[in-house]
Amino acid sequence: MGEVIEPDALVLGAGGTLGEAWLRGVLNGLEASAGLDFRECEYLLGTSAGSIVAATLAAGRRPDAGERAAREWARAVPDEIEEEPETARFEVVGKAARAAATPFANVALSVTAPAGRVARAVVLRRAPRPDRTLGGLGGQIEALGARFDGRLRISAVDRGNGKRVMFGAPDAPRATVAEAVLASCSVPWLFSPVQIGEREYVDGGVWSPTNLDAVPSGNGSRVLALVPTAGAAMTPLRTATSLALSRETSALRGRGATVTTIVPDDASLKAMGPNLMDASRRDAVATAGYAQGRRAA
Repeated sequence: MGEVIEPDALVLGAGGTLGEAWLRGVLNGLEASAGLDFRECEYLLGTSAGSIVAATLAAGRRPDAGERAAREWARAVPDEIEEEPETARFEVVGKAARAAATPFANVALSVTAPAGRVARAVVLRRAPRPDRTLGGLGGQIEALGARFDGRLRISAVDRGNGKRVMFGAPDAPRATVAEAVLASCSVPWLFSPVQIGEREYVDGGVWSPTNLDAVPSGNGSRVLALVPTAGAAMTPLRTATSLALSRETSALRGRGATVTTIVPDDASLKAMGPNLMDASRRDAVATAGYAQGRRAA
């Protein structure tokens, strides 16, 4: 990776509560060392953890301003996470379903469309429906004051049909930023789907851990993508991230964009550990991310 310059578009990927801490740390480190201000980006695209940080920046706040929202998300996570949901044993979608053996391996369902859309829809419709909601997170996002102003894009997946929705895009269903972030952070098997209008939505990472290809970019655009799940301890998640990142980066470069990616370095991966929802590691991960951002700049 070369020198990081202020991008036209900033893409912030999925990665649980620790992914959010790493994103925030890296951005803070880059801003401190290179004098960057990511609030000035032309486009801000967030998925799951990244949606919290993207909404914070779109509200005109520094990355740390969204920390309270992220901590509300972490507090909502159950004390024990089932490692192999019953859904993972359904045979109807074969390998895609079996890859969903942990909550954050749900990005392994991001297989090629249209078959991938059908597989996602089947798994999501038959998955257990937890009663746990993210009301505390929604209140914190509302307090930030972010609005869809043409810059912000937040990914989610329609639970009924398996399709990706980019809230904030011109053709997207109407939603508040808080509703969109809640949907994007509603990890299947952990949280209840979020209803917006007549539809239910879940975590945007079910489609892709980055959704990089959804950036409005063209010839000469500079895109910076931060990808917390690259190098993750869980093999299905790491593999899905690698495949998605390769495919989506190629798509953007085919449109003439310059794409720079930042993934967790060894120190950040060590700080994260195997459980991306382990809130006890948040401060250590943010510190490691900050150091990485300083070095990257």
